[in-house]
Amino acid sequence: MKKTLVVYGSSTGTCESIANSIASKLGVEAINVADFTDAAISENDNLILGTSTWGAGELQDDWYDGIEVLKGADLAGKTVALFGCGDAESYPDTFCGALAEIYNVVKDSANVIGFVSAADYTFDDSEAVVDGQFVGLALDDVNEDDKTEARIDAWLDGIKSQL
Repeated sequence: MKKTLVVYGSSTGTCESIANSIASKLGVEAINVADFTDAAISENDNLILGTSTWGAGELQDDWYDGIEVLKGADLAGKTVALFGCGDAESYPDTFCGALAEIYNVVKDSANVIGFVSAADYTFDDSEAVVDGQFVGLALDDVNEDDKTEARIDAWLDGIKSQL
């Protein structure tokens, strides 16, 4: 596996915990997006980017600066995978929608991997679904915490060979 960094934005600790789990399973470092820099991007071949979704499909607060870092970076040759946390019961029409905001920044300049079928999820709508697939791993650790670990493991099994 090439040099990989997990970057997360977390307000309540859920996304941080998931990021740390992913990083541990891959044997790599996880950092808060508040500490995300151009140097972090240039030093890594792979970026695994995670955010929670707030309100009407909005990014976690620290990600607004992280988006600017991504926009200013050279992502050519980089591989990016996305993961996100949401609440499909309380926000069924914007479930994990913040993933779309990150995806839209990286999709034209990086190799984006890790799409996940939306078929096994219960929600009404999400900006993060393209052609029946989430643009990354979507997790509802609030209502489906019993599925979180298996979803992470299956997702990692699917992307490891591309990292």
